[in-house]
Amino acid sequence: MKDPGSQAASPPSGEELAALQEQLAESRAEVERLQIGAADAEARAATAIGEAAALRNELASAQEAQESSANEAQSARTFVEQAEARLRTAAEKYRDLVARAEPELPAELIGGDDIETIEQSVSAAKDVVSRVRTHIETQAQSLRVPAGAPPRGAPDYSTLSPEQKIRLGLSQRAS
Repeated sequence: MKDPGSQAASPPSGEELAALQEQLAESRAEVERLQIGAADAEARAATAIGEAAALRNELASAQEAQESSANEAQSARTFVEQAEARLRTAAEKYRDLVARAEPELPAELIGGDDIETIEQSVSAAKDVVSRVRTHIETQAQSLRVPAGAPPRGAPDYSTLSPEQKIRLGLSQRAS
């Protein structure tokens, strides 16, 4: 190529023109490849932006669902705690009611934190009271003395030692 400043505008030769046209065609092909690559990159970027937006929306929905679930779980915990407190209160009232309704049962034997346990302890307390009552009645029967005075009879000296018998005899003589 000639230096542009060396000659004033001389037309290019055929070879130079062909070389310039070939460079121009290569440059146009390169520009077209770059435009296709840029369009492809733009499409991929648009797809990635759309996917990122969808993922952000999905993440926001998941976070809202998590917060909602956490709030529901806390509400459920509060409800369960309140229900347990009401159950304990109801069990205490039931235990007191049973103790008043069954005065023959010692209140110490009636226990439990729920109605089923209280019912079991009442049943066990009734069994204990029944066994004690039966035992006391049996003992009372064995210790019962018939009504009226016992028949008079001579004292039994057979269990006394000989020395005691002698003292007894001497005391009876002196009286």
